[in-house]
Amino acid sequence: MEIRSASSTEKAGGSVSNRIKTYVLDTNVLLHDPHCLFKFDDNNLVIPIEVLEELDSIKMEQSSERGRNARVVHRLLRQLLPDSRSMAEGVDLDTGGTLSVVINKYQQGGDVDMPARLKALRSTLDFQKKDNRIIAAALFVQENLPPPTILVTKDVNVQLKARAVGLESEDYLNDKAPEEPDYQSYRRITVSIYELQRFASEGEFALDDEIGSQLFVNEYVLLASDEGKTIPARHYGDGVLRKLILPEYVKAPGGVPIRPRNLEQRFFMDALLDDSVSLITCYGKAGTGKTLLSTVCAIYQAASSTDRKYDGVSISRPVISVGNEIGFLPGTLEEKMNPWLQPYYDALDVLIPANAPKEPQFENKRQRRNGKEKDEQAAPGKPAHKPYEKLLESGLVEIEALCFIRGRSIARRFFILDEAQQLTPHEVKTVITRISEGSKIVLIGDPAQIDNPYVDSRSNGLVYCSNRMRGQAIAAHVQLTKGERSLLAELAADLL
Repeated sequence: MEIRSASSTEKAGGSVSNRIKTYVLDTNVLLHDPHCLFKFDDNNLVIPIEVLEELDSIKMEQSSERGRNARVVHRLLRQLLPDSRSMAEGVDLDTGGTLSVVINKYQQGGDVDMPARLKALRSTLDFQKKDNRIIAAALFVQENLPPPTILVTKDVNVQLKARAVGLESEDYLNDKAPEEPDYQSYRRITVSIYELQRFASEGEFALDDEIGSQLFVNEYVLLASDEGKTIPARHYGDGVLRKLILPEYVKAPGGVPIRPRNLEQRFFMDALLDDSVSLITCYGKAGTGKTLLSTVCAIYQAASSTDRKYDGVSISRPVISVGNEIGFLPGTLEEKMNPWLQPYYDALDVLIPANAPKEPQFENKRQRRNGKEKDEQAAPGKPAHKPYEKLLESGLVEIEALCFIRGRSIARRFFILDEAQQLTPHEVKTVITRISEGSKIVLIGDPAQIDNPYVDSRSNGLVYCSNRMRGQAIAAHVQLTKGERSLLAELAADLL
């Protein structure tokens, strides 16, 4: 391999930190972002042969996002490395760096003289495992190519093992949102009592250029006077603030009225009810009202008899990650998804209690006698239908499986994507690019609760999307911090 020497290509300043680095890429980095090959500037990229083997086993996942990304990587590598010579010696990239594939000669046996420290690892690491073989390949690169060598992986455990054996390792940082240790859910702007009174009467207020330039479009703020009076507002750009105009309450057909219980919920409801906002991201811990408010505002607008904005509501969540099959579970699509969508059924139970009045447009029409409708009665021994099931039967509320969303065009629907923090940025992009004109999508979740081992609080799709779309005229972001489920739930979320 002919890889550029670090000592001969130091950048201005000549410090060690500015030297050309050699990055060894793990399989999960390529699956996370197939185009990462062009995002390492003028550094050297090395792909272990074990990574190609793993990609080969994944590429046959036809309906899987991982399978698609593996095939994209294969096509890119075929274009960049057209023959065996370029594969072995490496090629120059347009970014100024190089790309090559490495075979760890220490793993081939024979007369290769393995360094003592690598021999010692044989008793520590099981080299039958792909992860350990990739670590060994990175150590081979570290021994034979100019330093510094860094293993890039999304797997935290692989990072830890690599560091334990003396190898620098880090996460793929290109799509990570910047750290915001002092981020607040909204800004508080102090004005005089006279300015506040004028804003209350006129509904609009112009900030001075210094403060206005610090605000994003559609950012929510709280105007406050020294006398303790406050009015919530939204920034519409160019330093112009406007009052929130909200209905007294919203409700599902035949349901109970739902009112925002705190200031942050008022911000969230304002964004949910504004049809000029097509994308909403919302952070919130358990019990802050993310699911309940998004559901009731969606149904309220889709079922309105006078001002119907959407043809229906689509609900999904990535507990089954994008691409994984659900065909092995019994039943229809709704029955397969039921266990993971139970939070929404719980929300619908709250919105439309069992004693809710009947709504004619959602009555079941399958049984008729003498031209008159009759309600379906539950069979003996079976539970009665819940009121919200009429929303599902009528098609007003639909269950969406993310693994089948590629290629779709979702028009005039209010799409709610729960647990969006479990998705990668690429998966979030896949979902959002399905949204057609006249639709709205709401991404909700808690960045502090992540089960996906390949994303974290800064690299997950929810945070990435919020960060990249911030300031766009059709996007809004809200953070909910106050729990409203119960005092017990709030204490548990904060203390346990």
